[in-house]
Amino acid sequence: MVQYIVRRVLMIIPTLFAISVVTFIIIQLPPGDFFTTYISNMAAMGESIDQTVVEKIKAQYGFGEPIYVQYGKWMWNIVSKGDFGRSFQKGKPVTDLIGERLALTFALSLFALLVTWVIAFPIGIYSAVRQYSIGDYVFTFLGFVGLAVPSFLIALVLMYIAFKYLGQSVGGLFSPQFSGAPWSLDKVKDFLSHLWIPTVIIALEGTAGLIRVMRANLLDELHKPYYTTAKAKGLSEFQALIQYPVRVALNPWISSVGWILPGLVSGATIISVVLNLPTTGPMQLEALLNQDMYLAGSFVLLLSTLTVIGTLLSDLLLAWIDPRIRYQ
Repeated sequence: MVQYIVRRVLMIIPTLFAISVVTFIIIQLPPGDFFTTYISNMAAMGESIDQTVVEKIKAQYGFGEPIYVQYGKWMWNIVSKGDFGRSFQKGKPVTDLIGERLALTFALSLFALLVTWVIAFPIGIYSAVRQYSIGDYVFTFLGFVGLAVPSFLIALVLMYIAFKYLGQSVGGLFSPQFSGAPWSLDKVKDFLSHLWIPTVIIALEGTAGLIRVMRANLLDELHKPYYTTAKAKGLSEFQALIQYPVRVALNPWISSVGWILPGLVSGATIISVVLNLPTTGPMQLEALLNQDMYLAGSFVLLLSTLTVIGTLLSDLLLAWIDPRIRYQ
């Protein structure tokens, strides 16, 4: 097991190197670059640009040089200085821009994830144990609604309800008077009061999917001989259920850890755009649309790193929870 972990950790290095190369190439594929687009837009609006400044920045970051030279400069700054480059559109270092929104994104995504698990876990078990009951039909219907209705539509409905019936300012995670204010107890309370709308939207879609997964996997396990044997040996139905079939049915949940870590950082982009949330999702989308290469590339590299780490964690957790899985 130790050798397996060491091998997997060592494999992370070439994997991330390959991901960074592919990411840099894909971002460079569209014709032109950020400065070409920026100059064209400014010229279309009749505004003048200091060409000397533009050429100086191009020379600093290697624009006009071969793509491998630009990639080499980017990676060398990351490895040697921890410098992921500079956002040309925002005019700030990439690390500062990501850091500004990372905490809010992580808090929102983690809270929504916990709500999802707290709701989906017991409902999935109930739907499997009480198959074809009225409760099972109700939760199945709600699950299908959660999967079928677009999340942005639910967001618009909840925004309308919050504004019309609850008198709450909608959009963003803070009221206007707290958006630029320093952190305080009142700002935390205001943040929590705005948190329920994106949490409900994100959790609804995730809950619906996890309920169906838990129900389907648990139904497969409830009819296996080991569950009947556990009850015959004197275990109560609840003890036998939690100790054996539920534990096995958790495997798909554990295997999804690889996607949870990047999800905590990327957030729900479409919902964030609709609700005007100050999270990393809209910033990542804007960077890709504007060919802000270092900001977009850093986002992709960060999410890829978290995916690789999350996949390793999910494999190790599976081996720990399910005794049938062992790495020799």
